[in-house]
Amino acid sequence: MGKLLSTSPDFTLLIARFVLAAIFFGHGAQKAFGWFGGPGFDRALEIFETTMGIPPALTVFVMFTELAGALGLALGLLSRVAAFGVMALMVVAPFANGLYPQFFMNWTGQFMHEGYEYHLLAIALSLGVMVRGGGCYSVDAVLSRNRTKMLAPKG
Repeated sequence: MGKLLSTSPDFTLLIARFVLAAIFFGHGAQKAFGWFGGPGFDRALEIFETTMGIPPALTVFVMFTELAGALGLALGLLSRVAAFGVMALMVVAPFANGLYPQFFMNWTGQFMHEGYEYHLLAIALSLGVMVRGGGCYSVDAVLSRNRTKMLAPKG
């Protein structure tokens, strides 16, 4: 558990956590609650099943992972676990609807599919948090310090 909570007091990890948290909270909230122009829970289940053949249980798992991962990253609580969850989604997502044939996102709507550049960015940010921890201002840092104090020899 000590390695899982240990972290560098790096400010850039805080930025990586917050960026990932904001993005994945938004995506999860779109699916689960219909916020930010999203389809909402029932429609998201239907879309995932009819367009990608993803069963409702897995769609709920995706929503949960996006929301719980975002919360964990925002707080810096079990940052490595939260980052792993987000990264796992981003590794699988391009394959869920067929491997995207282009690198860049489909900004103009000229292509049938999206690109995978966004996924690579999320994976890179997640890897940083997984390797180095939650950084400064994280619950992990506080718990890690308290654990170190408790294990230190007395006297």
